[in-house]
Amino acid sequence: MVVEKEGTFEVGGHSLYTKSWLPGGLVKAKLIFIHGFSDHVNRYNPFFTALAARGIAVHGFDQRGWGRSVRKPAEKGLTGPTSQVLADIVAFIKPHLAGEEPVFVMGHSMGGGQVLTLLGEAQYEDSVLRKVRGWLLESPFVSFSPEEEPSWFKIFAGRLAGRLLPHHQLVHKIAPENLTRDPKVAESIKADTLMHDTGTLEGLSGLLDRTTALAKGAVRPRQGGVVKALWIGHGTKDKTTFFEASKKYFDECTGHVEDREFKAYEGWYHQLHADGPDSEEFYRDVADWILKRSGGGEAAPVVVGGEGKTEAKL
Repeated sequence: MVVEKEGTFEVGGHSLYTKSWLPGGLVKAKLIFIHGFSDHVNRYNPFFTALAARGIAVHGFDQRGWGRSVRKPAEKGLTGPTSQVLADIVAFIKPHLAGEEPVFVMGHSMGGGQVLTLLGEAQYEDSVLRKVRGWLLESPFVSFSPEEEPSWFKIFAGRLAGRLLPHHQLVHKIAPENLTRDPKVAESIKADTLMHDTGTLEGLSGLLDRTTALAKGAVRPRQGGVVKALWIGHGTKDKTTFFEASKKYFDECTGHVEDREFKAYEGWYHQLHADGPDSEEFYRDVADWILKRSGGGEAAPVVVGGEGKTEAKL
């Protein structure tokens, strides 16, 4: 039986929504999950339930400006600068480092770009980075896909305006049919009012700066054994973030990580965790990779759904 627990996380005077998916029995590993743009942790319910059924406790939070952490319209997309985004993530990870279970951190899309940026931060090397057993990225935002690439003028104008009006909100819609091959998931995205597609100029500028640095290889995982293990999974037909950019980053920027793996999902779209029936393969890949590095390397059939599931919508 998988147990779900909701709560709040206090950081910098803000109360952020949290949720955990806990195994009914022995906890073999912990996974800290960082969601993407216009996203929230309850979108991953089937994925996290499957991991918890394999003995992996999953802990996530709705970041500032997103999901259930938004209490009023003015807070939509109000993430703060990159320094604040990373500080929030670190503050959420730290309490979970206590205990004997190995800790893993995973990020999807924008969250994947945030995690990769964190891996290059010297200030968190000893307090967090060295203590995490492994890092996983699902369709990380290293670069825009050709379908989503903005013009140079739009980028320049946005960054300039961001300095003058940092909290000004801007709606940036991504077509649901570009996120997933599953029509039912696409329809649920359209109906999900928590996916508000609203960023601030400051937040969007920070996202662009992180992406530019990653795409150029200016930000790389810390060396000297700081990053113990790294896994990147990306769909070859992703229409939101660019598969080729992720592969290039893996090939050119992570060679010093001794334990690393890149998994290409042929023909898949952006949301590997919600891309139709094939997503069971993704669930299994992630669980197997984590358990292999947690003293429980046996491969096992993935369990989808199960007891303890409280939200059927993807």
